[in-house]
Amino acid sequence: MKIVTRDYSSEIIGKIHTLLYLLGSNAGSSGFFQASYAVYLVVEQPERLQYITKYLYPAVAREYDTNWRAVERNIRHIANRAWHANPDLLRKISFHRLFSRPTPTQFIALLAAYVGKPDGIDMNDYVG
Repeated sequence: MKIVTRDYSSEIIGKIHTLLYLLGSNAGSSGFFQASYAVYLVVEQPERLQYITKYLYPAVAREYDTNWRAVERNIRHIANRAWHANPDLLRKISFHRLFSRPTPTQFIALLAAYVGKPDGIDMNDYVG
């Protein structure tokens, strides 16, 4: 297994991890870190969402030594878990109404938009 060192912003990644935990995911899931890295990349450069299967998923796949289809599947699993574990929080952080489980692309987009809000994010609002 390839050991990867990461140098991305610990503050942003911490917010993403906290949000994923609150949405019912955990670090034991292979998609947890893949999803968090994908969200981080989109926070840093939102236009990456325009070519998700051409650029974003392959970038995450290279970071985690896998293929883009596995990344998409793992993020879909995380989105599904969030939809079942904490749909109220998922709806709350969404900027539009959610009537069904978000697609992997929608899930990454809504987490990135929420974490990247200029006015910040207070995770204490969601604990409890």
